[in-house]
Amino acid sequence: MKIAISTDAGYVSAHFGRCPEFTVVDIKGNEVVRKEVVKNPGHAPGVIPQFLHNRGVECIICGGMGVKAKGFFEEFGVQTIVGVKGRVDEIIKKILEGRLENGDSLCEHRKTKGYSADKNECNHHGE
Repeated sequence: MKIAISTDAGYVSAHFGRCPEFTVVDIKGNEVVRKEVVKNPGHAPGVIPQFLHNRGVECIICGGMGVKAKGFFEEFGVQTIVGVKGRVDEIIKKILEGRLENGDSLCEHRKTKGYSADKNECNHHGE
């Protein structure tokens, strides 16, 4: 399975669309066979889901994601896991051990304008 983790300085990014990079991990059985860091192609509707799908990603892990973005990932058959925080290496360990759980999105999107190019902030729980 190929998994992408929204990454910011070695930690899971609170909002997948604004992370500087993604850690893409290819897992076979209980082993990481490949791990690479790729630059975020840019935050615009549908761009990141298409980008990750083209790389063969089957699952995206992040702190937070809006409903619209989840819909784009669903169109490509990419599973979304939100509500995750911590060091990327610890998250990979949890995946290998079967202990990673889906939670509530850490990102609240305002209902007025949405999260787009004209808005560069997000209300994160606990920050």
